[in-house]
Amino acid sequence: MYDVLVAVGLDDEQRARAQAEAVVGLPGDPDEVTAHLCHVFQDNPEGASVHQLGTVRRAREILEDAGINCVHYEASGDPSEELLAAADDVDADLICVSGRKRSPAGKAVFGSTTQALVLNADRPVLAVPGSGGE
Repeated sequence: MYDVLVAVGLDDEQRARAQAEAVVGLPGDPDEVTAHLCHVFQDNPEGASVHQLGTVRRAREILEDAGINCVHYEASGDPSEELLAAADDVDADLICVSGRKRSPAGKAVFGSTTQALVLNADRPVLAVPGSGGE
């Protein structure tokens, strides 16, 4: 069994699709993979659930069409801290993230969730280019 924590953002379905396609493209039998579709809520006054997010639904459609088992995982708080904790909780073999497109100045001053995961994870991190790359 191979467990992948897929850190799905809130507002970019193209990035979620790119992540799902990257997981589908991993070597091995799709029946052996479980994708843990994870979103970390920072501000959630309506009490939304990870199941309700369009980005999660799009990723799940692609993954399930390829025969990959999907489960939902949600947390609240600092995204990088919560994603690292989620990876530990599900004993993920890989963390899959997709960064936002940034300007050259934005790249110099990181502070992004993707960078924090790459630098602090104790397991492999697959950084998938999103819309327009990063």
